[in-house]
Amino acid sequence: MKTTGEGQRSDEDLDHAIRQIVSNAMLSDEVIDIFAAAGLKKPDISILSDEFLAEVRGMPQRNLAVELLERLLKSEIKTRERRNVVQARSFSEMLEQSLRRYQNRAIETAKVIEELVQLAKVMREASKRGEEMGLSDDEVAFYDALETDDSAVTILGDEALRAIARELVKTVRANVTIDWTVRENVRANLRVLVKRILRKHGYPPGKQEKATQTVLEQAETLSATWTA
Repeated sequence: MKTTGEGQRSDEDLDHAIRQIVSNAMLSDEVIDIFAAAGLKKPDISILSDEFLAEVRGMPQRNLAVELLERLLKSEIKTRERRNVVQARSFSEMLEQSLRRYQNRAIETAKVIEELVQLAKVMREASKRGEEMGLSDDEVAFYDALETDDSAVTILGDEALRAIARELVKTVRANVTIDWTVRENVRANLRVLVKRILRKHGYPPGKQEKATQTVLEQAETLSATWTA
């Protein structure tokens, strides 16, 4: 098997390994048809089955299994960055922590494989949050921008936080333009609108500045689809 100068397997080898797993029918026929129709070289983590992950976990080439999982997870995180920067950042940190401990030999190969498989499952389940919370994908992205794990924020209650997320999407979407990211007057107006919404709902004053920054960062990633 070919390797790069650093001993890592080439992209061609990794793609071949992924295609081989998919061809072993570890996914449903319908999903395989979707891959073929879309011309995809590797599957989307959000539709990976438990059987597929079990197949990767059981690969005799343990180092290759780690590389395959790393590649799939990084690809999915990159995709999520275009929709939910907070969620993508969180998953990226989790992935890097596991890989760093593995590279530093703090954990064995079997352990890092298990951690990456579990992360894949967490990412897959995260895709269902909107439906469970009664929020659209855009609303979930703004909900995550509100530091909902912070104790000073959670005291508001989940219903209030969801209401803030819904209002943020409606307001921000109505006020962005194609070139808003380079127009300081538009950005300044959005900052005012976002802070007004946060204050109206009793969002902690000491947390408003950071939340506003994150909301605007999130808006930048979503506005490309809004103004298309």
